[in-house]
Amino acid sequence: MGITEGDSITAHPLVRHVLASLPVPNPLLAVSHHEPQKWIDWNQPSLWIAIASTVFNPLFWNIVARSEYHNKTLTRLAGGRPYLGCYFLAITIFSLGILRDHLYQQALSAQPNLVPHPDYPKAHIAAAATLFAAGQVLVLTSMWALGVTGTYLGDYFGILMKERVTGFPFNVVENPMYVGSTLCFLATALWYRSPAGLLITFLVFVEYQIALAFEGPFTTMIYSKSSTPSGTPAAAVASPAKPKPKPLPAAVSSPAAKKQQLDVPSAPGTPDAAAKATGRSASPQQQGYMTRARSRKVLEE
Repeated sequence: MGITEGDSITAHPLVRHVLASLPVPNPLLAVSHHEPQKWIDWNQPSLWIAIASTVFNPLFWNIVARSEYHNKTLTRLAGGRPYLGCYFLAITIFSLGILRDHLYQQALSAQPNLVPHPDYPKAHIAAAATLFAAGQVLVLTSMWALGVTGTYLGDYFGILMKERVTGFPFNVVENPMYVGSTLCFLATALWYRSPAGLLITFLVFVEYQIALAFEGPFTTMIYSKSSTPSGTPAAAVASPAKPKPKPLPAAVSSPAAKKQQLDVPSAPGTPDAAAKATGRSASPQQQGYMTRARSRKVLEE
């Protein structure tokens, strides 16, 4: 039998080395599609360790980030430097993610795997490779767009983005980091042909939805409070409109009324008449009396 083109490709030493380094499902743990009771080995400790790791990570970074926002815990530990505290949290979250992925892979290696479909024996490999590549693209491009502080909860440290990121991949999916991570979990489950992997993938999807329900509103609140220096929305601190001056009565504002007001004779015995008779200026009380008397006279006429 001659060597085909596909065989020549896989015969290359580099390709053989790459293929040999990839984890593969254990053929000794293969089970039939018709035996669902054997699909998951619930007695494997590695399964529960992987589940605990996937549950722990979102809880950890949300609890730590909120503690930082309210109490500046990591900033204080970093000597009052928020960027250093954020970088420390980034390294911690990244390391926990690597550990989680390793535990997930170890758990699937010890779990039963379904035998390949006889008609499509390589279909799961193509699907796994496609989903894994798509997931990595979403994760890596979102990290590139957000930067370290934008990716690893810098807004909880007061390190805010200048503007909302709307380019790729955020113009494709709203939460590319979580979507990409879920796709990678799903791809790994398909690669191992593992029902337990599909179960953990569904658990990861639910966890991320719960995390978004808390993180989304909280992040919105952080940016709304930072919209003005005083920490309140801009609309709340806008300068109040100055009240419009009230128009003067017609008797005072009209020129004819002013002339008529000046020509009104002073009644005998009034302070105005007394002031004219004596040639002295009226006192403030007398001036008030004269103003009221003139206004009444104008209104009567």
